[in-house]
Amino acid sequence: MSLSCFREARRGAGFATMARLSDCELHMPVFFQRYRVVLTALLIGLGLLASIWLAGRYAESRAWEERSGEARGQLQLYAQSIHTLVERFRSVPELLALDSDIKRLLRSPDDQLLRDLLNRRLEQLNAAAGSNVLYLLDGRGHTLVASNWRDWSSFVGNNYAFRPYFQDALRQSAGRYFAVGVTTGIPGYFLSHVVRDLDGSVLGVLVVKLELEELQREWAGQAGVLLVADSYSVVILSNRPAWRFRALEDLGEAARAELIEVRKYAEQALQPLPSEVRRQIDVDADWRRVDGPDGRRDYLWQRLDMPEEGWTLHLLLEPLSLAGNVRTYRLAAAGVWMTLAFLLLFLAQRRKTQRLQTGIRERLEQEVSARTAELREAQEGLVHAAKMAALGQMSAAMAHEINQPLTAMQMQLGSVRLLLDTARPEEARNGLERIDNLLQRIAVLTRHLKTFARKSPAGLSERVRLADVLEQALLLLDARIRRDEVLLSCEIDAEALVAGDAIRLEQVLVNLLHNALDAMSAAPVRHLQVRIAREDDQCVLQVSDSGGGIAAEHLAQVFEPFYTTKPVGQGLGLGLAVSYGIVRELGGSLEVANGEDGAVFTLRLPAAPDP
Repeated sequence: MSLSCFREARRGAGFATMARLSDCELHMPVFFQRYRVVLTALLIGLGLLASIWLAGRYAESRAWEERSGEARGQLQLYAQSIHTLVERFRSVPELLALDSDIKRLLRSPDDQLLRDLLNRRLEQLNAAAGSNVLYLLDGRGHTLVASNWRDWSSFVGNNYAFRPYFQDALRQSAGRYFAVGVTTGIPGYFLSHVVRDLDGSVLGVLVVKLELEELQREWAGQAGVLLVADSYSVVILSNRPAWRFRALEDLGEAARAELIEVRKYAEQALQPLPSEVRRQIDVDADWRRVDGPDGRRDYLWQRLDMPEEGWTLHLLLEPLSLAGNVRTYRLAAAGVWMTLAFLLLFLAQRRKTQRLQTGIRERLEQEVSARTAELREAQEGLVHAAKMAALGQMSAAMAHEINQPLTAMQMQLGSVRLLLDTARPEEARNGLERIDNLLQRIAVLTRHLKTFARKSPAGLSERVRLADVLEQALLLLDARIRRDEVLLSCEIDAEALVAGDAIRLEQVLVNLLHNALDAMSAAPVRHLQVRIAREDDQCVLQVSDSGGGIAAEHLAQVFEPFYTTKPVGQGLGLGLAVSYGIVRELGGSLEVANGEDGAVFTLRLPAAPDP
């Protein structure tokens, strides 16, 4: 160390002198000394940008995966409905193929009486089964009898040997095929089964046609665009009619010739549905830009194969806004990175300080001792400031709890003024007593802050009389009870005592009573019943209303956070969820059921042990 540097250290009266001493002691390069702040800031900025970008990518990826999972579940429901419908009729032609009259007609196709008999029988069977058409083809594909023999579009006399379902039945005993009807022009799903003679020879083919238009109409109100594509990737069913008979892929000349030969889509023009993959999410899902009937839009495109039918289900969902999720993840990533960066800077500075203290300890013992004392004082101040900040957060969280008695006190003070002006001192004294009780309640609330200040366990546990808790809760709701002309009936066991926090129990009871009053707001008869009783080692508190009750399908959801049946702006659905949590913390239970005239909430808590 140079003499000038040592004199500066002895003369030093602050951190600026120690900084100069550090420069002299460590002999750091001039370039690094000049630009280290800029380089550090640049590295922190680059790391911040990288963390924000990675967090945004992760948020988008996760949002797409969640949306894809929802779409996959929706497609499975669609597939199940189609499979159920097909399986319902799959065995119909197979069973009818065993009928002796049908075999006899195939042996003697010119028997007109037998034809008339079977026409009527197929008509009755078709109506009973709920299918669209039942018909019988001979070995050359000519229709002998059909359930629609009375209609103008009767299949009788037509030849369907060119249809794949007929050819598949001859080759492999059964067939299934989707096509547009050449006679009716109505698309349908054809299930066929061969009719064999006793010696196993082929006599004909029985066919049932299912028109899936009703199924399409049921899908019309569902979210997104549902497409059912066949093995040629042509949309045969959709909840949006304009998307039907669109080709998802280029068919090619050979495929088009084959489709024209079997007249699969009759006279329908197969328009292409151009799409461009913008991002691959997984094997069965991607994000695409589609030029569809609704214009060029971006969709989440989810696929599900139906191998038995040879179909593929496609669900196109317009992506929800990802801005909220992306912003949250980016802010979180930025916060984590900045915390880490400042922690590293702090550690680097601390290491530098330690090296500085090691180099000058022998020469500047007094200065180091003084600076150490200042540092400890600063640390204690930081600890105290952190505690005060935590107390401020706790006070802010309890402000809502204190606001209710303050409002009641304001109302009571107004009443006391009126009573004093009208020379009614006794009633004014009662009002002042109520104010005193409310002040005591506020004092109980502030114990949480005092407990935190002296590092005592949080929460209160005392012997609480449920009748007193009910009295305080009714005091807060007295004005509304009188305003709504509610008939209040109470059956109270004054000896029902529990161990817990009176303020929290009052919060639970106020929530239950407030919900009961809301439920009865439009009821012609408003009757509120409260029962407090001791049952063995438990205390039971019941709140019953005459508001008509809760729908059975909603009973299991009333305690879920954010669930509410109230109109928008009249509740967030947190009251019952918070009450349920408070009761569970106290070792009790909160249940709901429907009574004769309305809902019944039952609160059970362990009875307080004898002191």
